[in-house]
Amino acid sequence: MSHPITHSSGVLMSLVATPTPDPSGALLVELPRVTLGLDLGDRRTDICRIDLAGNVQERFKVSTERDALEQLFQLEEPSRVVIEVGTHSPWISRLAQANGHEVIIANPRKVKLITQGSRKNDRKDAELLARLGRLDPDLLSPIRHRGRDTQVRLLSIRQRGHLVGLRTSSINHVRGLVKSHGQRVRPCSSPAFAKRAMEDLTPELFTSLKPSLTAISGFTKLIRDLDRQIATPPDDLRDVVERMRQITGVGPLLALTFVLTIEDPHRFEKKSDIGAYLGLVPRQSQSGNTDKQLGITKTGDGYLRALLVNAAHYILSRGPDTRLRRFGEHLEQRAGHAARKRAAVAVARKLAIVLHRLWVTGDDYKP
Repeated sequence: MSHPITHSSGVLMSLVATPTPDPSGALLVELPRVTLGLDLGDRRTDICRIDLAGNVQERFKVSTERDALEQLFQLEEPSRVVIEVGTHSPWISRLAQANGHEVIIANPRKVKLITQGSRKNDRKDAELLARLGRLDPDLLSPIRHRGRDTQVRLLSIRQRGHLVGLRTSSINHVRGLVKSHGQRVRPCSSPAFAKRAMEDLTPELFTSLKPSLTAISGFTKLIRDLDRQIATPPDDLRDVVERMRQITGVGPLLALTFVLTIEDPHRFEKKSDIGAYLGLVPRQSQSGNTDKQLGITKTGDGYLRALLVNAAHYILSRGPDTRLRRFGEHLEQRAGHAARKRAAVAVARKLAIVLHRLWVTGDDYKP
């Protein structure tokens, strides 16, 4: 049941960014009239409402359900709504925007005050979100959710990734079990595993493991069905997907995942921003004369990042002679230990830039 909210005027006021004067009369910063901090839970959402002066007007809870939240957003005057990214944040942010609110979606990896607080609870988190969002949204490193249509199109790709993970886990499980009986299944591809197990295992052991092997075969069939679906991209994306596939090592899965994950190719001011967005740039820890060499940030979409790195390994090992491959080979020669891994990450970052460039310009790929 949602919290009842009333306004004495009965009229929804517009969200006016109001300048705040200092004692000398100079304008310092523009603040929203009302800021709502929402700490989303699976069943209940804690809400803190803060006014222009930074005073807490009210704290309350609502059910994390569409009807309850829609009633809240309809009754509230146009406000700044601050939400921490999570399972429910995509549809709730769209609901708030549809009712005229400004929405800020906080990145929890950047807000250590929330994720690592010494006295963390939902009530305090909601207030902290509201206060940070009221003063300076940039402190929250806000992210932008994809549109609903794009999320729906991504479902097939997400399901495929999940099924591949289940099949891999099941194969590793079977391999571990047969080793304890002094037997082994010879190395083979994942789709061929069930057939290879039938050839390599004794009839008794194969019969005992048949449920797991049947499940593995079922996963393979489902993955193939999804592969056929992914290989036929939507009409409005077909041209850009086919253009990206001109690069050896880029298949329909990577191309379509790249397009749907990025969604808007014009969101990046510089071409180098695409690498940072996908977590393919080194972390930094510089202070004084100390500048540590660290691994990549691994921010952004992990599945797309893994696909790019896999494609980079293919380009370095089996791809034709191109500038992209020569770039990686040059890094391999001077990168020291773990050179192959570092070169693959660098090629993946460069590959993302090339894919983005083909998308924006509409040019054909020149190896």
